[in-house]
Amino acid sequence: MTSDLHRKPGSAPRILVVRTGAMGDILHGMPAITALRQAFPQAEIGWVVEPHWAPLLETSVTAKPRSAERPLVDQVHFAETRAWSKHPASLTTLQSILQLRRELRARRYEIAIDLQGSIRSAIIAKLSGAKQIVGPAEPREKQASWMYGTKVATRAEHVIEQGSEIASALVDVPMLPAEVSLPLDPDAERWAETQIVIQAKGRTVLLAPSAGWGAKQWPAERYGELALRLGRNGYSVLVNAVHEQDPLAAIVVRASEGTAKPVIASIAQLIALTRRMRLVVAGDTGPLHLAAALHVPVVAIFGPTDPARNGPYGTRSRVLRDAISVRDHRRHAAPEAGLLRISVDQVETAALELLENNA
Repeated sequence: MTSDLHRKPGSAPRILVVRTGAMGDILHGMPAITALRQAFPQAEIGWVVEPHWAPLLETSVTAKPRSAERPLVDQVHFAETRAWSKHPASLTTLQSILQLRRELRARRYEIAIDLQGSIRSAIIAKLSGAKQIVGPAEPREKQASWMYGTKVATRAEHVIEQGSEIASALVDVPMLPAEVSLPLDPDAERWAETQIVIQAKGRTVLLAPSAGWGAKQWPAERYGELALRLGRNGYSVLVNAVHEQDPLAAIVVRASEGTAKPVIASIAQLIALTRRMRLVVAGDTGPLHLAAALHVPVVAIFGPTDPARNGPYGTRSRVLRDAISVRDHRRHAAPEAGLLRISVDQVETAALELLENNA
């Protein structure tokens, strides 16, 4: 670790954070950057993100820095990584990358922190022109480390704490993950209130049945049975639907005999809605980590991913994972065998314990 990287609190370095997606990964990086913001309140901090996930950082491109609409960073830069992947050799992709490069260099960032650990994120950090590029000593894609001038060995188990270890390279003492503030969108907040008025205010549970890939996805029929049981216990249940034709949400609603009500929400709306939930039940997916960031109690249903690394952090939780589950990030379509051994009875018991203790 180079000695010129350490900064004294009160100085105003220009820092770029690269963590383009997805929801859970961005949320996992935010406690470290919040701690960095607290250490350097005068710093200019920018964040490179896929446009789809920008509402996790700001309500709109006109939001004022360091306000309720953009509480953490001063600048948000868009990397069209989805489009780049679809058309890697196109002129449009080249123009988009060059535009991002010009935008980043215009801000004159001194330090770039790669919290993603991929070749693409490391290249974005390099494109910024920052003199110091900081990243994990053992990134997700090992070639990414070729771009780093400062490689930080992480020893913590949870990915949130690993992020804090990386950010701590800028100060003389280790930083602990800090409590994050998510953007407050007035329109989304008003929308969420209308959803809750329809339900039983203060007794509403959100189910999020989808996951990044099939192996992490507890069966939708079981979410429906859970909704039916929670309804019999006096709770209103919403199910997060990705779109109007979301097949998983439809299965949950049907299996719940209509107890669960589907709700289609933008990211800003999902933030506002989750703030008002009594409980969230989900697998290892964005809505779970959003609830944890908002300190909403969660029941987390885990299979092939390890909750010691990816589990809910900073909120009251019950984590369910069968003993036969092993860590495996291969994107299998079918639910993992250990995940299927988790019963509706187990999830209901965990949910009711949290609900009754959170009355």
